[in-house]
Amino acid sequence: MDQIAYRQFLELDKSHWWMRGRRSVYLGLLRHFLKDAPPRRVLDLGAGVGGFLEGLDELKAEGGRVFPADIDDESLGHIAARGFPGGVVASGDALPYADESFDLICLFDALEHTEDDLAVVAEIHRVLAPGGHLFISVPAYQFLFANNDRVVHHTRRYRRRRLDDLFDRAGLTVVRNTHSNVFLFPLILPAVLAIKLLEKLLQKDADPERTNLTWPFPRWAHALLHGIFAAELPLSKRFGIPAGHSICALAKKPG
Repeated sequence: MDQIAYRQFLELDKSHWWMRGRRSVYLGLLRHFLKDAPPRRVLDLGAGVGGFLEGLDELKAEGGRVFPADIDDESLGHIAARGFPGGVVASGDALPYADESFDLICLFDALEHTEDDLAVVAEIHRVLAPGGHLFISVPAYQFLFANNDRVVHHTRRYRRRRLDDLFDRAGLTVVRNTHSNVFLFPLILPAVLAIKLLEKLLQKDADPERTNLTWPFPRWAHALLHGIFAAELPLSKRFGIPAGHSICALAKKPG
């Protein structure tokens, strides 16, 4: 990840509506589906600056542990400063863990950074215990690939059926596969397409200092947008929502 993106994520992790909305929905889904069997050993793979670690720590079973891992050594320094030392530098397709080590593995907006996503999901299957779960969130729709994706080094964006196919080929069973950031998508879609068109017409290189997170919002707007994002949770607990700016999916390794 670019240093620009790291700086933005660190500055906005607690306050930005998108980051708060992701935590509300993704952790809410995990609590809903895993409430009867909370995981003891949890791996946050591609942990970034550690925005989900506190929530995963609350989700785990009593006496359990959350393990952070990232391909970038600088990321682990930020994570240690948040109270989660002992992170491991690891590539998703070659994890330094024994077979069947974890009850839950999460990739929050991480899989899109990898070159071979099937190899990553297959390696996760190896280190996932029987009956364990994999949670993935990714950006949706390749036609929305824009400057923000380039700055944070995304390789691709996704459709739900690609995740279904990855899980099936890796031997995992889908529990829930749903779009997220649903209610704001009708506003986000035309905005991203307009920016892409403007960049093309002006034949101007995208500004690496600007991403989706640099758009200024007052505090009340962050609160409002977070509330709109989080409002989808009761729906996504019940069924897969067919459209949205992102996708999140939970799969299970057969026991």
